[in-house]
Amino acid sequence: MKKIVLFAFIWTALQVNGQVSKNSVTDELILGNAASEQAHHFSGELSKEIKGGLGETARILLPRPEKGWQGGSMSFTIKVNPDMQNYITVRFWGSDVSHDRLYLVCGDKQIGSRHLGDIDMLDIGSDYPFYNERFYYTTTLLPLSLTKGKTELTFEIRSQGLIWGYGQTWDKYQKDMVEDTRGIYKVYTHTDGAFTPPADEKQGVPPAYAKRPFPGAEVLDAVKIRVNNEIDKLIKGAKPLNQPQMQLLAKAYRVKWSFGYNNKELADRVLYSIDDFYKVYKANPKLAFADPSTPNPEWFGVGMIGQAIHLLHEPFKKKLDESISDGAGNKITRRAAYNEMLLYARGLNQKSRRQYTNQTMIKDLYGIYYANKALEDISPSDAIPEKDVLHYLYEAVGLQPWTGSDGEDGKPNYSMGTDYWQLTAKGLTKELGFVGNYGEVIDWCAEIYEATRPQPELPGDEKIKAQVEKIALARSYFRYPMLDDDKYAAMRQETHVGWRDAHYPGDVTYAQRPSWDGGPLQMATATLNPKLIGFVQQMFDDNQYFATVKARMKENGLRVTIGLLQVPDQYEMAKAQKPTNYKLPMSWDQPDFVFADEQDGVVAIKNGKEILYASLYWRARHAINNLAKVHYLTPNYDRVATIAIEEKFDSSGLFFTVPDYTNMGFANGGLKYPDDLHLANAGQKLPIPKIPVDVPYKTGQEHPLAGRANFYKMQYGNYIVAMNAATDKEFEVVVPKAFANAINLVDGKKIGKLETIKVPAQTTVVLYKM
Repeated sequence: MKKIVLFAFIWTALQVNGQVSKNSVTDELILGNAASEQAHHFSGELSKEIKGGLGETARILLPRPEKGWQGGSMSFTIKVNPDMQNYITVRFWGSDVSHDRLYLVCGDKQIGSRHLGDIDMLDIGSDYPFYNERFYYTTTLLPLSLTKGKTELTFEIRSQGLIWGYGQTWDKYQKDMVEDTRGIYKVYTHTDGAFTPPADEKQGVPPAYAKRPFPGAEVLDAVKIRVNNEIDKLIKGAKPLNQPQMQLLAKAYRVKWSFGYNNKELADRVLYSIDDFYKVYKANPKLAFADPSTPNPEWFGVGMIGQAIHLLHEPFKKKLDESISDGAGNKITRRAAYNEMLLYARGLNQKSRRQYTNQTMIKDLYGIYYANKALEDISPSDAIPEKDVLHYLYEAVGLQPWTGSDGEDGKPNYSMGTDYWQLTAKGLTKELGFVGNYGEVIDWCAEIYEATRPQPELPGDEKIKAQVEKIALARSYFRYPMLDDDKYAAMRQETHVGWRDAHYPGDVTYAQRPSWDGGPLQMATATLNPKLIGFVQQMFDDNQYFATVKARMKENGLRVTIGLLQVPDQYEMAKAQKPTNYKLPMSWDQPDFVFADEQDGVVAIKNGKEILYASLYWRARHAINNLAKVHYLTPNYDRVATIAIEEKFDSSGLFFTVPDYTNMGFANGGLKYPDDLHLANAGQKLPIPKIPVDVPYKTGQEHPLAGRANFYKMQYGNYIVAMNAATDKEFEVVVPKAFANAINLVDGKKIGKLETIKVPAQTTVVLYKM
């Protein structure tokens, strides 16, 4: 059968012969302005007029007097274009903070999903200001089925409380609305996805970027007190320790400033706790696979015990051949007992590896590698040789194709085919596309490298070191200049264009995001990579390090305490390094650049005082959706948009019908909301590209290849991004007349009068019209 390459116009792009309309705004509603509201038949329930940013009028929606998940709402009639793709943009003040959510409704149709759909809600709330002292604009694409043949529509903006995406019950998932929404200033309809505010519209000015004056090194004293208190409590406790508690003590045994350093009592406490765990395991072998005390029970196996045995092998050695009880009246040596449990757990985890990058990293490190490390120490003949067991870690960090789980015969099942890689060639994770905060696995990468050290003072596996450095450096493009919570200079993590991100803006982040399991200096001090050290020194110069650690200290829980254990020593090591000239690429004083990852479908562009992030392969879990998510920053305002783009792919002839999921864009829609709304684009038929014959796939399933195109073309304002994600073909881009003499930002050259530009496989062209 002939291979067919085609364009998929699921949404109608606003382009005629490559020209973009110069005046694409159809209508504008000014909230709090009586004349504008009257002209748009405005009505509101639990709505309040305010004077907000720069003295502009706005409205907020209020919580209900009686408790409930819903709050106020507003209704208005606004013009749309009957023939073209329409967008709706809402203007917000960037200094406002609200945890409430806002969503758009037309009749009984909800535009976008509440959680991680390909079209987002108007506002998902935030913990920090979006863009201090300036306005930001959120643009949402309207389904053609809603606007075709219409010249005006009546919309509602409704409010609700925050959600916790991991909640399995209504009360845990959907929270009551208990505070006012952020101010809603204006609503615009338009036909160009790159909304540009009117020239006479009031805008803020960039605030002064001042160095944070506090806190200081006293934070590390508080870290030591917290960690030592926990160590002391665990050593003196009477109950057997669980796996995370054993992990903390085992790690503390080698930390010189801690109460656990070379502490014999600590070693005995861990040893006897493993004895007790073995007895419980004998009564319930499932514990070796899914221990509820671990953060994600089916990911860790008995890996924390394996790690503890490895770290405490020296004080354990003389006691391994002592007899212990199996809990059923029988005696067995510790060596035999531990060996039995570790072998069983390692085998289970070899047969149940996980597809998602962070999950396979954890499972391969703990469930397989650390279990095997312990076997090397206590029963070498039962351990997989180091050169062989390393393949699990190589696959997890993207050094080798991921082969899936092992079968009963020990051979891999290739559940994702024979050429699936956990990371892109440029070092980004694939879950399924670009992920911001959630998918930033630098902490796990650092731990994987550290695990391969024969001794703490010796280097680990050189291949893994080089790869995890690449992974960390790839993330450096996704930090941008912003203010912190207290309005001091900082770099924040880009999350707007992340597939699995639901917290905007991202955390203050430099070399590494702060996490439960690792500190912001972890990878830099593990590898001493000069660029990473430079990013850390930039964090020190902005005095953001201690503030980040202090913020982490506010979180309770043993997992955080374990992550804090290494923080003081990491700081001392980082401070001892010679100064470098490296800074994060998006810093305003750094050169312009384009970073494009064709395998993740994402770009990061610094162009003078403009920053553009875009996911061209955007939450296309089941099929091609012709959508991109854009985050565009200028000194005076910020824009976030979901827009229609052009995509080319090899057709399979199969289609996916968009289900009527108003809550989650995945997981069968998640919990059902107690309302009568339907997803506005439900029933839309989306094309599925050809899936390689060696890749197991069922029509309609979520899959990394089901929505991935060969070629993407996005026009956003003065930018055209043409990305060739294919590995075996070249594409051409027709250059619109308006882009004659544009600059290709990738190589810095003017394109002259070229009418077409070739885009080779796995490359990207970015045209910028001056």
